[in-house]
Amino acid sequence: MKIRIALIIVLLGILLSFSNVLAKENWAGVDEAVIEKYAKKFGVEPKEPIINTDQGDLLLFIFTAAGALGGFVIGYNFRKIFKEKRV
Repeated sequence: MKIRIALIIVLLGILLSFSNVLAKENWAGVDEAVIEKYAKKFGVEPKEPIINTDQGDLLLFIFTAAGALGGFVIGYNFRKIFKEKRV
């Protein structure tokens, strides 16, 4: 019974991962559907971002550095957080 449920979950995951391919058109994000609509309505032109994270691996580097820093902080304070009893 557990194998059947796991198989159904895996098949649903595969189906959902291909749902974007099967869709007739892509859904517009909040930027396109809402923000750009009102920006055009009020005559505001789009500007380039100060730090453009769309080019290269800058965004990946930022997430990796933040994850490493968070892991270091939690690892350093692991005993204080989870093991030692507070007085």
